[in-house]
Amino acid sequence: MTLTTGLVVANLYYNQPLLEDMAATCKVSSGKAGQVSMLTQVGYAAGMFFLVPLADMVKRKRLMLIDFAFIIIALLITALAPNIHILILSGFLIGCTSIIPQLLIPMAAHLAKPEERGKKIGFVMSGLLIGILLSRTLSGFIGAHMGWRAMFYIAAGIMLIMWALVYFLLPEVEPDYKGNYKQLMKSLIHLVRDEPKLRLASLRGALCFACFSAFWTTLVFLLKQQFNEGSDVAGAFGLAGAAGAISVGAMGKLTDKMDGYKLATFTLALIVISFVIFMFSASSIAGLVIGVIVMDMGVQATHISNQALIFSLNPAARNRINTVYMVTYFVGGATGTFIASHVWDIYGWTGVCLVCIALSSVAIIIHLLTRKTMQQTVR
Repeated sequence: MTLTTGLVVANLYYNQPLLEDMAATCKVSSGKAGQVSMLTQVGYAAGMFFLVPLADMVKRKRLMLIDFAFIIIALLITALAPNIHILILSGFLIGCTSIIPQLLIPMAAHLAKPEERGKKIGFVMSGLLIGILLSRTLSGFIGAHMGWRAMFYIAAGIMLIMWALVYFLLPEVEPDYKGNYKQLMKSLIHLVRDEPKLRLASLRGALCFACFSAFWTTLVFLLKQQFNEGSDVAGAFGLAGAAGAISVGAMGKLTDKMDGYKLATFTLALIVISFVIFMFSASSIAGLVIGVIVMDMGVQATHISNQALIFSLNPAARNRINTVYMVTYFVGGATGTFIASHVWDIYGWTGVCLVCIALSSVAIIIHLLTRKTMQQTVR
């Protein structure tokens, strides 16, 4: 489950260190190329909204096996794309189909004992987070040495292997929901209406991921401008981020043992601090590396805290609860990418950092203002 989660989620992030190369190939601006990354995240949100709830209704393994076929098709379309418009479309399709991690994480929560839920989610999430970060390292290296198209051919091959592994090794999970698809989708509205903690965790997560996506989308532009470095160096920053992500497994254990609200206060503060570091490190590789470690630790640990909270709410609706949370999360990411791409063209790196400081500060304010509501569940 952890391996599958990491390798599938990587599909969403291969394009980020390659955006400058894609822009050069398609002869468009950096801002236009940034739409490939933005539409990938929008696609992921759409896929989670329309497909992930089905895991409460149909056999989960069968759903995954069908989805793998569509992932492979989307990756091959990207590799063969003749222009930026096809790249943007295929980015959306990659996002729509790469939703398998959001089927596996609720499965981990379902199988775990309540007192170990944070630990188990943290373990699977550590694979997801390392996949997110090292995907940039891999794609940056492949892009620099073999061209950006090669990355997507390789990714399609990896997905074919994972299809076989899931088919032979993953057990089937029977669905709990007995209604039809229309009723299933309507129930999402009821969950949002009836679960204030879900609403708060979703908003908190969306703001954090907006900052995360804004940074990774514009980092490659900064490295080209300030250091004349390409996709391989941008991807190498994923190694620094992985150091922060590895610590998230320990954060998962902490959510089982200490006040999750206080822990989240600390992890949200790390995000604000990281962008202060970034703002003063535009000409310093060392400063950027330190900022990446701090930011990734803050964003991913907050994400673990949010998921431990929402998966404690309604066991029979975990996939739908995860849908509400993750759709909001990736809409936040797409918004962050959109804003950062346009702010970069006008105000540069300092403008991007100021926007992210503002967004992460809003997340902390919301967190502090909703203390009573959050602590009714988080112990």
